[in-house]
Amino acid sequence: MSELLPSDGAYRVLARKYRPANFDSLIGQEAMVRTLGNAIARGALAHAWLLTGVRGVGKTSTARIIAKALNCIGPDGQGGPTINPCGECEPCQAIAGGRHIDVVEMDAASNTGVDDVREIIDAVRYAAVSARFKIYIIDEVHMLSKNAFNALLKTLEEPPAHVKFIFATTEVQKVPITVLSRCQRFDLRRIPQDKLVAHFGRVAEAEGAQVEPDALELVARAAEGSVRDGLSILDQAISHGQGAVSAQQVRDMLGLSDRGRVRELMGALLAGDARGALDNLRGQYDLGVNPDMVMQELLELTHGVTRAKVAGATDSVMADGERAVVTDWAERLSFPALHRLWQLLLKGLAEVQSAPLPIQAAEMALLRIVHASSLPDPSDLVRKLTSAREPDAPREEAPPRDAEEPQLQMRADPVAPPPPAPVPLRPETKAAATVAAPASFAALVELFDERREPLLAQMLHDRARLVRYAPPLLELNLSGQRADFAQQLMRNLELWTGARWTVTLSDKEGEPTLLESERLTHAAERQAVLDDPAVRKLLSVFPNAELIDYGLDPEATPAAPGDDEDIKRA
Repeated sequence: MSELLPSDGAYRVLARKYRPANFDSLIGQEAMVRTLGNAIARGALAHAWLLTGVRGVGKTSTARIIAKALNCIGPDGQGGPTINPCGECEPCQAIAGGRHIDVVEMDAASNTGVDDVREIIDAVRYAAVSARFKIYIIDEVHMLSKNAFNALLKTLEEPPAHVKFIFATTEVQKVPITVLSRCQRFDLRRIPQDKLVAHFGRVAEAEGAQVEPDALELVARAAEGSVRDGLSILDQAISHGQGAVSAQQVRDMLGLSDRGRVRELMGALLAGDARGALDNLRGQYDLGVNPDMVMQELLELTHGVTRAKVAGATDSVMADGERAVVTDWAERLSFPALHRLWQLLLKGLAEVQSAPLPIQAAEMALLRIVHASSLPDPSDLVRKLTSAREPDAPREEAPPRDAEEPQLQMRADPVAPPPPAPVPLRPETKAAATVAAPASFAALVELFDERREPLLAQMLHDRARLVRYAPPLLELNLSGQRADFAQQLMRNLELWTGARWTVTLSDKEGEPTLLESERLTHAAERQAVLDDPAVRKLLSVFPNAELIDYGLDPEATPAAPGDDEDIKRA
């Protein structure tokens, strides 16, 4: 299960002591092991592999195992590449100890530049010193700079036959596609929780520690699919319990909430018991449980109930008592109730994580859920409102509900009566609200202004170019406007005129806008005033004068030539 202990007998943490030494001890990655095994058996070895996955799933360990598998010579020194490296020959032991001269491990996080890659490019030309293959393992390869990646491309595409590259990364999306296309990619999966529990149990037994099954489940759940994270937590738990680890000790160490108390809190929320929910939360808080952990446990429980309702399956490592409660809730809770509960908890978790006093935010979030349990079901409310608006229509009886069904509205508080139905318009009022189709496009714009639609009226007046106006047909050139603008015009015109309109937005040039027409008319009138003989004479007498405003009198007569003396006297 583990690699060789150091010769000085110094203590090593469990995450290093029980690092996989061969593919048999690598858990949860069967698909990758099968692919590599078949490739080695057929002699169809790629020149580069890319290993990606979350932290602690075995990327670097897998790279070292591949290096041993390719360079193993067997106990007798006559072996070839194998999926089961012996671990006894000199290459296997040297690679496991990190001292083999032909297996180079580089941390791209601290060697990011093109100069670091240039050293690799210069070294690949030389044959391996003692191994079958010269192997370069580059961890966190996504940290290489753009220039470093570009410098590596040609060598990565056509390396010498004795060179193999193994890349490892947790952020494969940051690796250029030009690099991905030159590698065989393996996505290492998160380790399933049941396999983590079994693995941690074997490690605890090998260490001579007594660990309760519930404690192993808590450690596996906290590991989130990472073997290294789980072994680090287990190592800490063994030290905390001095070789005897209980579930309560793990909860105290990690600040986790007791799942039994979480189920009690969930029951109080579904029952609308505000005092019980707050007492439960405060009790867990006094024991050192963080409020955000309580909210996360409630979210996990809600998710488990929803999954059980969908697929009828529960977590394989779930205790029998918890499985019974989850199954019961899955049968009795409806999907709308579960979705509302999930959204309320998710919002509450965000508030708790950002609040200056998390416990207060958690209490308010729980009270919001309790309040939601007394509200009517939205479907029932819609049905009542519909029935109130249509008194003559036959009322649809709501299906009977189980009195014990926790639908987030279990409390028997009276529901407020629905608001009174709106009074329908009288026939004469409705007829008075309908107008005839405007005679011109300008009249149509005035209609929008009269009906208190100033934004639409301004848009039509300032930017719309009329292409065709034949009520109830309207075609406009209104470039850059959204398609729903035509829908707004049609809805309003149909409401006001009682006719179904067709409004289209066209690319044709169209007429000038009303704003442009008004400006042209104003400019023509101003020029006509300036061209008047009397005004010209006046401006010639007062050359610095400027026409600021004018008024047109349709009954006025043009000035006669004899009026020049009057102008001069003025």
